[in-house]
Amino acid sequence: MPHRPAAPPPTRRRAIIAGTGMILSAFAPRAGRGQTLDMRAVDDRLRRAVSTHETVGVVCAIGQHGRVLHRAVYGQRAISPVAQRMTWDTVFDMASLTKSLITAPCIMQLWEAGRIGLDNPVSTYLPEFATGGKGNITIRHLLTHYSGLPPDLDLTQPWQGHDQARGLTMNSRPDLPAGQKFIYSDINYLALGFLLEKLTGQPLEAYATGHILRPMGLAHSCFRPAASLLPRIAPTQMDETGHMLRGVVHDPTARRMGGVAGHAGLFSDADDMCRYAQALLDRRAGRPGSPFPLRRDTVRLMTTPQQPADKTDLRGLGWDIATHYSSARGEGFPVGSFGHTGFTGTSLWIDPQSDSYVLILTNRVHPDGHGNVVALRHDVATAAAIALHAG
Repeated sequence: MPHRPAAPPPTRRRAIIAGTGMILSAFAPRAGRGQTLDMRAVDDRLRRAVSTHETVGVVCAIGQHGRVLHRAVYGQRAISPVAQRMTWDTVFDMASLTKSLITAPCIMQLWEAGRIGLDNPVSTYLPEFATGGKGNITIRHLLTHYSGLPPDLDLTQPWQGHDQARGLTMNSRPDLPAGQKFIYSDINYLALGFLLEKLTGQPLEAYATGHILRPMGLAHSCFRPAASLLPRIAPTQMDETGHMLRGVVHDPTARRMGGVAGHAGLFSDADDMCRYAQALLDRRAGRPGSPFPLRRDTVRLMTTPQQPADKTDLRGLGWDIATHYSSARGEGFPVGSFGHTGFTGTSLWIDPQSDSYVLILTNRVHPDGHGNVVALRHDVATAAAIALHAG
């Protein structure tokens, strides 16, 4: 069984935000290495995010040295079409965290097996990818977002399905030469998903389930959630027909593809994300018992700067290190830390130096797409780093 450190049951305190009627709850901080950490600043910021409508609800976890030191649950899972209180076991649309949590490690499994070279052109394995001036784009360029490709496929045209998405990806044209500039692009990870399917002969969902989710014991993580899971899923927002998305991926490109793509589609909860973060930290540090399905040297490669040598936007292989997307690092974690965010309001930031992580799960786009948790991520990470340092 995957290693999961034991911890005493949490105690909970409850409060009601004045004028909102929303029940908020937070789990008391856990003792870490014989000390109790003061997470009041974290909880204050989470409460304020709900009361000021940055998000309708939030689940937060802070872990260090193999234990979840702090769990917090605030606000509501849904306010439309009916109100539901947020719970620790709420399942979220992880959005672009799919890139770092699923697609990148799948690709690196192929690298470990000697089936790809990071600096080989993608067209070595997908000859049709060379179309439109993409012949010199390498797998490393895709993983680090230095391919020069535009941010997304054209959604103004009425295309539909996996095969049409694949054709559009193969025929896409770069805006800039490969290696010149960091441009965050979903097309990069669409291409990696298609590459994985070509080399493994399996759909991305099947390969990821068999080689990432099951080996790690991530029982609450999946693509295209079953109907039985819907009551626990945080809804996002209305689709083009006026239907509230719940258990259906929010990202429009992934949705057109049927819910599974290299850049989005994963659903998960706090327990599984804490398990994932801890397994990654344990493997990176060389501690025994980690179920993370890559070697230690591979994990270190993925989580250190891999962008072109003369560039200042720092990206690992699937992970953000220091770019304008790095608000989730806050002011206290060093540049050697790494993480990723998701458009729906999810984020995970991991710091090997302090052996810690900060997980924030929200559905900030619910119900109308107007929520914003960029400042929340920054502030919670900063407060967490201060508390961890003080402890």
